[in-house]
Amino acid sequence: MNSAPSPTDRPGPDSAWAPFAVRVFRALWIAQLVSNVGSWMQAVGAQWLLVGHSAALVTLVQTASSLPVVLLALPSGVLADRHDRRRVLLAAQFAMLAVSTVLTVLAFADALTPALLLGLTFLLGCGTALMGPAWQAIQPELVERRQLGQAAALGAVNMNLARALGPAVGGAVVAAAGAGWVFAFNAVSFLGIAAVLMWWKRPPNQLPTAEGERLLTALHAGRRYVWYAPGVRRVLLRTVLFIPGGAALWSLLPLVASRSLGLGSGGYGLLLGAVGVGAVGGAFVLPAARRALGVNGTLAAGAVVFAGVLAVLATVRVPWLAVAVLLPAGLAWIGVLSILNAALQTRLPGWVRARGLAAYLLVFQGGQALAAPLWGALADAFGLTVSLLAGSGLLLAGAMSVRRWPLHGTDGIDPTLSDHWPVPPLVFEPGPADGPVLVCVAYRVDPGSWDAFTDCMGHVARSRQRTGALTWGLYQDGNDPERFIENYLVASWAEHLAQHHSRLTGTDRRYEELARRLLVKGTAPEVTHAFDAAAGPAVPRTEESAGEVTTSGRRPPENRAEAGATG
Repeated sequence: MNSAPSPTDRPGPDSAWAPFAVRVFRALWIAQLVSNVGSWMQAVGAQWLLVGHSAALVTLVQTASSLPVVLLALPSGVLADRHDRRRVLLAAQFAMLAVSTVLTVLAFADALTPALLLGLTFLLGCGTALMGPAWQAIQPELVERRQLGQAAALGAVNMNLARALGPAVGGAVVAAAGAGWVFAFNAVSFLGIAAVLMWWKRPPNQLPTAEGERLLTALHAGRRYVWYAPGVRRVLLRTVLFIPGGAALWSLLPLVASRSLGLGSGGYGLLLGAVGVGAVGGAFVLPAARRALGVNGTLAAGAVVFAGVLAVLATVRVPWLAVAVLLPAGLAWIGVLSILNAALQTRLPGWVRARGLAAYLLVFQGGQALAAPLWGALADAFGLTVSLLAGSGLLLAGAMSVRRWPLHGTDGIDPTLSDHWPVPPLVFEPGPADGPVLVCVAYRVDPGSWDAFTDCMGHVARSRQRTGALTWGLYQDGNDPERFIENYLVASWAEHLAQHHSRLTGTDRRYEELARRLLVKGTAPEVTHAFDAAAGPAVPRTEESAGEVTTSGRRPPENRAEAGATG
């Protein structure tokens, strides 16, 4: 089964449900819904087994689920970029199936201690961390690019439908039959996604984008891209400013249910279900909200609404009122997260998509993992009311910061591959590991455009650094002021060839073209490539030298003395 929609798959007009016309997307969506319901049932069972213990121990369930993402998100992103993402997802499903089976057996044997429960929850979180970047990164393989927004929205609907159904069903099952049965359902739910993934055959043109890169090299490439992409950094900042305060709800809601409202596991499931129902409704309300408030206005409004919900929960003692107030909490949650996720998806090019999404998951899940025990400790020390009000205040501060640090617009962003650099005309053939490589580009700039040129080259600098440059500089020739020289250093020839053929995007090309419009008419940039002379002198490709050179085009080390090399 191919990922691209066939002619019979394509719907007529685009709609919110258009991705469902693609069979593989539809099948994965249904399987994911079942698995997400199982995950929420498992979370309810795990938290409810610990409600009789301290608040800090209850909140550690969320930490055990989220902390693996902090530890494994970035390596998981590299795996998803280096290997077949379908196989990565299958490995994650079978690993989580095995862990859930052990959890189920221990629960039925009444041998599940708090330490074992948290440890196995941590291992399930490791599976989620392995799966997350690959799952996000395959979305462009499942639907057309113009439908990515709808696909992301349907993903959010999926999660929140599960949040509406899973906790309520899980709470009822725990109350009626015990936690072992919710763990058993969760274990079986992983088989559905595994079956669809085995049915799906990725097209042969969907090759790993970081194939051949070493782990640390690929990690550094992903980190470098995120650091030199201002729009991506701003998405991560907005996530940091929302998630810790929002985590107060998820980590403290079991205690609100049991201590403030006097509810059992079924009542706790009902509270979580109310959040899910609100989120599903939000999927229909949000398009109008974004049109009315704009992206940044919706972010601020979502944070304010969530803060208000925490403030009400800090004081309310009436169950039906708590259920009612949790409905807008779901709407606010999906509103903020869908905006952040869509903003990131539209900015990331294919070659680093999984690693960029891994950075987002690291911030998102890490914020929850680190904040949850702090909220629990605060509740133990000062009470639930103080802890919830503190979370509310943190969210209000984040809402006020939107004016100071808004999300950047996406106009002009084109993450599609642009293979527009010509092959470097060298007289010898470097090896992939040869380096570092010093690239020099000389420009002749019209005197009236010097300031504009340096401004444009600021965007070019970030482009070079995102795609592989370790250092970058722009210099003006003291003897010929019209001549500007751009120098940047790349770690290896393989890294530089990746710049040429697999890392540049339409946005990078546009920045280069804007700078070149300011050159003296009739001139073009002059590009040279220089290699580390300490590695041995290069030997031109000639018949006489063909027997002496290595595959990198450099004279072998034992011949350097004869060649006059020093050092």
